[in-house]
Amino acid sequence: MSTRARVRAGDPDAFRELFDEHARSVYNHGFRLTGDWSVADDVVSLTFLEAWRLRGRVDDSTDGPLRPWLLGIATNVARNVRRAARRYDVALARLPAPRAVPDFAEEVADRQADRERIAAVRAAMSALRGPEREVLALCVFAGLDYAEAAQALGVPVGTVRSRLSRARKRLTREPLAGPGQVVADRTIAVRLAQEDAR
Repeated sequence: MSTRARVRAGDPDAFRELFDEHARSVYNHGFRLTGDWSVADDVVSLTFLEAWRLRGRVDDSTDGPLRPWLLGIATNVARNVRRAARRYDVALARLPAPRAVPDFAEEVADRQADRERIAAVRAAMSALRGPEREVLALCVFAGLDYAEAAQALGVPVGTVRSRLSRARKRLTREPLAGPGQVVADRTIAVRLAQEDAR
């Protein structure tokens, strides 16, 4: 039985032989038509699937080579693949442009730095005695002057000054949580310096 007749009859061995003999030729043809190696792979797969589907159209009255028949199928497959790709590109072009997604990396880094600053301030505040912590909170963070802080606490202005002085000394003497950290938080240091300028 001729190869054409075997292909027409759907003989799996005949198709295996057809593939082994012509797959490289179909692949090269697919690449020349599409200019893309991965699309050429698709052309090969689709060509042999289509050849199987169209096997009943093979003329078995002659015994010529099947390569032209396969390359004809590959040409149509490549044309259909290119057409589908164009339709896909047109469909994508009609979609609304994607919204820019903001980069949250900087915000996350800022939040982490804020957490670290807050932890440093809390550690510094916890190193103080209660009355010193209260005066520091009122004068440095709430922005009250000595007289206002004295009024808020119900103590003389001199007591506010002495407690704030002790708080400053303690913050500059006692390091915070770990080695290599700055003694007290920079924010506290700036506010203490502003307090001295009053």
